[in-house]
Amino acid sequence: MAPTNLLIILSDEHNPHVMGCAGHPEVHTPHLDALAASGTRFTNAVCASPICVPTRAALAVGRPIHEIGYWDNVDAFDGRIPTWHHLLRAAGHEVVSIGKLHFRGWEGDEYGFSETLLPMHIHGGRGELRMLLRDPPVSVGDGSSLLRSAQAGSSDYTRYDDKILEEALHWLADRAGSSQAAKPWVLMVSLVAPHFPLTAPPPFFARYQGQPLELPKNYRFGIHPDAHPYAREYAQVSGYNLHFKSDDDVRRALCGYYGLVSALDDKVGRLRAALQANGLLDHTRVMYLSDHGDNAGARGLWGKSTMYSESVGIPMILSGADIKQGHIEQAAVSHLDVFNTVLDTVGYPLSDSTASAQSCSLLRPLNPDRTVLSEYHTIGSRSALFMLQDKRTKYVHYCDYEPELFDLERDPQELINLAPLPAARERLEQWSARLRERLDPTEVDQRAKARQRALIEHFGGVDAILKGPGIGGYTPSPS
Repeated sequence: MAPTNLLIILSDEHNPHVMGCAGHPEVHTPHLDALAASGTRFTNAVCASPICVPTRAALAVGRPIHEIGYWDNVDAFDGRIPTWHHLLRAAGHEVVSIGKLHFRGWEGDEYGFSETLLPMHIHGGRGELRMLLRDPPVSVGDGSSLLRSAQAGSSDYTRYDDKILEEALHWLADRAGSSQAAKPWVLMVSLVAPHFPLTAPPPFFARYQGQPLELPKNYRFGIHPDAHPYAREYAQVSGYNLHFKSDDDVRRALCGYYGLVSALDDKVGRLRAALQANGLLDHTRVMYLSDHGDNAGARGLWGKSTMYSESVGIPMILSGADIKQGHIEQAAVSHLDVFNTVLDTVGYPLSDSTASAQSCSLLRPLNPDRTVLSEYHTIGSRSALFMLQDKRTKYVHYCDYEPELFDLERDPQELINLAPLPAARERLEQWSARLRERLDPTEVDQRAKARQRALIEHFGGVDAILKGPGIGGYTPSPS
């Protein structure tokens, strides 16, 4: 396959089911749909961890969280582990980031990019310290701001995304006519949408306002009494669903979320149009993905932090030279695969990759039965969560609760937990053994908590953290 440039469009908190090409009956995403039609959409793609900072570290280094040790939104990536950015820059490629990174952001940190434009890192180089407090789990706010923000208008995040897009359009225009440079470039445009606040630009909010939007699946107000114990605890700690009192409240939040997805889609369209206008499209592959998903009301949950497909799943689309058009790939894939895919796209030898052995190039045939891993070690969880998934089965291991097991062929909505059933015992044991072939759940959980205890002490102890100002449910945008 011939090396090409690569445009990576990375969104934040995009539920993989909320796209027209994914079968959503209400959301309007013509540009993502066109991108999928021009390439391959991966229907079983998952994030490394369903929360921003750890998963972005794994995306950069191509290794799972338990190997790299960036557990939460306080302990962010510091550049000490080689990334695909480091490798490509050292090999003479131009590797540029525009927008959100969510790394540590300390002066002197070196992340491997040729240039970093309009970066967003963790707030103050330390993030939200309350995320370190897990026994018992501590809220970072009462959750009321999610619903309160659901309206037409602009926010710091939508204005930040507008700046990111304009910077990216200028960058692409500057490369007009240079589509066949000796070393292909990689440009990562990292947008914040559709991450809350759920304030969407008026034209996009209005598209859904007043519509009889379908309520999220298995939706109930408050805390589900029959939900898995972890889901109940997360719902209580996040507090989001406690403020929804009517169907109108739910639909207003959906208007905000869907409106942000459509606004994001519009930016995807403008970026692809810029490739075409500047003579770059024929020599540039495009990858679209998100850092994680969003429950978006399913099961009465909002935000991320769960191992259900809405949260742990991500949209992933790859388009360009040698990519099958209109293809649906069902093999399980993950953030770890991005590393080798980027290298392969620009012609860097995979034999020199520093990614995990589990990382595969998505340009090459995949084992249809491969298994991917996600894990979670922060807010809302007393102990670690681990998920293994292939195209047929999802297994979720909780260090302090009973597991979940879903048959994805018969139950793609993940509504029937098979784990308590005697008939599933052998299958459950097999998946438990497969997890333990990769890691020791108890050891990893203890290692994460030891690091978090050390950070709690470093920042003055539990009381000092609780009395501190905090930053709330999301990182403020850069000024």
